[in-house]
Amino acid sequence: MDPETTIKIGFYVIFLLSTTCHEAAHAWVAKLLGDSTAYLGGQVSLDPMPHIRREPVGMVIVPILSLMMIGWPMGYAHIPVDRAWSERYPRKSAWVSVAGPAANLALLLLAVIGIRIGLATETFVAPRTMGEFSEITLTAGSAVGRSFAIFLSLLFVENLVLLLFNLIPVPPLDGSGALPLFTPKSMQRTYADLISQPTFQMMGIIAAWMLFPGIFSAVFMPVVNLVYTGVAHYG
Repeated sequence: MDPETTIKIGFYVIFLLSTTCHEAAHAWVAKLLGDSTAYLGGQVSLDPMPHIRREPVGMVIVPILSLMMIGWPMGYAHIPVDRAWSERYPRKSAWVSVAGPAANLALLLLAVIGIRIGLATETFVAPRTMGEFSEITLTAGSAVGRSFAIFLSLLFVENLVLLLFNLIPVPPLDGSGALPLFTPKSMQRTYADLISQPTFQMMGIIAAWMLFPGIFSAVFMPVVNLVYTGVAHYG
């Protein structure tokens, strides 16, 4: 198998891992706060199969097609929710929305810790220039070391993408679902009705798609520089 194909397969595996953790975090926090719908549906699980069975198009077909066409796995998933519970407890529902991006932040930090340990042990080295997303960190050592470097690089990028994209405050993204934490109680029911409208959700996806490249470009290099603080800096 050629290296490019291997990297694409690895990218898809990391997409599955990251998206599964994202959705499982939503489901777990929902159960903790009183909505067991996703738990009863099997979504409180780090096994990707329950999530794939619920959303086979978004978890398998779309990411594989996008990986083949543009070299990047794009997809989607969601958990079942009790609409009556969400309307009754808008702030609890908002914390459920926060849980998914929080899981991606945890995986991002895990990748950063792994890279920093690799640098400290001289297993990894900082790349001279930032090129491929599979080369956030490099190794001059063994094939095993190179595999770990690629894995951590892709884990870093995938979860930075999921974190930033999902925090855009437009429906149906998690950033929009989290806004009731900051809105007056009197407005929460009206806001929930508004963001549940299909028209606004479609407009939100289009807006997020247009905004994301600029957001990612602005954030990516500063975050990479933080990873290499005291080691290397990039312009």
